[in-house]
Amino acid sequence: MAKKVEITLSRSLIGRPKDQRVTVNTLGLRQMHHTVVQEDNAAIRGMINKVSHLLTVKELDA
Repeated sequence: MAKKVEITLSRSLIGRPKDQRVTVNTLGLRQMHHTVVQEDNAAIRGMINKVSHLLTVKELDA
């Protein structure tokens, strides 16, 4: 089965550059402590790496 990642926004977007805010919104995160589950692929990993200082990421097996 495809792997998934659980992504939680753990730091605020206040004062962050617009490109970081857009990346977080594209991941599907709306507010602090909001958690989403996404497929683990190269595009999602790239977005996670760009804003990794704002996120908590947990890998899921299915």
